[in-house]
Amino acid sequence: MPNPLLIGAKLNMKRNSLSTVEGKLTELLAKRSELDASIEGIDNEEDLAALEASIKENDEDITSTEEEKTTLTEEIEELEKELESSNRKSPDKGAKRNMPKQNETREAINAYVRSKDQTRAGFTSVEGGALIPEELLAPKKELVDTVDLTQYIRTLPVNRGSGKYPIIKKSNGKMVSVAELAKNPELAKPTFEEVTYDITTYRGYIPVSQEVIDDADYDITGLIAEDIKDQDLNTKNAQIAAIFKSATAKVVTGLDGVVTLLNTGFKNVYNVKFYVSSSLFNQLDLLKDKNGRYLLQDDITVASGKRIKSKEVVVLDDDIIGTKAGDLVGFVGDAKEFCTLFNRKQASVKWIDNDIYGQLLAGFVRFDVKKVDSQAGYYITYTAAPAGA
Repeated sequence: MPNPLLIGAKLNMKRNSLSTVEGKLTELLAKRSELDASIEGIDNEEDLAALEASIKENDEDITSTEEEKTTLTEEIEELEKELESSNRKSPDKGAKRNMPKQNETREAINAYVRSKDQTRAGFTSVEGGALIPEELLAPKKELVDTVDLTQYIRTLPVNRGSGKYPIIKKSNGKMVSVAELAKNPELAKPTFEEVTYDITTYRGYIPVSQEVIDDADYDITGLIAEDIKDQDLNTKNAQIAAIFKSATAKVVTGLDGVVTLLNTGFKNVYNVKFYVSSSLFNQLDLLKDKNGRYLLQDDITVASGKRIKSKEVVVLDDDIIGTKAGDLVGFVGDAKEFCTLFNRKQASVKWIDNDIYGQLLAGFVRFDVKKVDSQAGYYITYTAAPAGA
């Protein structure tokens, strides 16, 4: 009878390979879009021939990667059937026979944590640790009063530790009318920004006591998932805010300064939002024009409940977007164009040695955040208008 543990190990390896192939395919499809967009900007046969060769090579890579994905998917389906059949034949696995795949993974990770690195069957391992599937990281309830900055910026999945990624910057180019059979007119060339990323590993300790490990009825994975979700969110928010702070500095004075920045500071192609400290939000919330109308407008469709001249306002803790309590600062701009998060999409846990505490369970996430379009935003410092101004 086939050994279900061996089948499970093969299945995990295939799923891991499939994840890598899917990441590669995502990059190739994105590259195809970039190459297609650059065709209109070619003005000589030599460049066109080189671009054609690049497109052909990329299409061939897409075809082979899609075939590899199909093959892996079929192999995974066969292994899943084989594993299910093996579990049905195994008398001591009857209790788990109908358990959903997610629960099986959860139990396997629980066993890994309780056995302190001795049990490794039933989950995907990465660098000696246990890979936590994304579906297990979904929070059971929304985090109260916590802003997720990743939803406002561009996120790209990558499957390499470092590399370069071409991104087209916002363009003012437009199409022009042309008579039938007439020569194509000169069009604006797309502006490419080649962003170099270098994935960084971030580590934090998971507060799991020996008493929790010894309690066989306790869902350790649930505890780990909740804590990793918190640490992952806080870490990414801090790194994104650090990129916001690197934007061109600008001092904004009073109501007129805010309005002038919006009216003259950005091209219309940018989707501008305000990402401000709590203290600055309070100042803006009190601003009125000469007719007694408040600057901030109510809008229940956004998290803060407020907009400035139709632009969404996102409120952050003072020490996240600033450095200390009371800072009247913020990022104003199109966050999605300003920076990009390169995500390895891996959260894992691993037992590590510690000189004082013996062994500690550590959580890991891997990503990088880079500035892409410096013209897409400003880091503002607000000062009140002089009295009587």
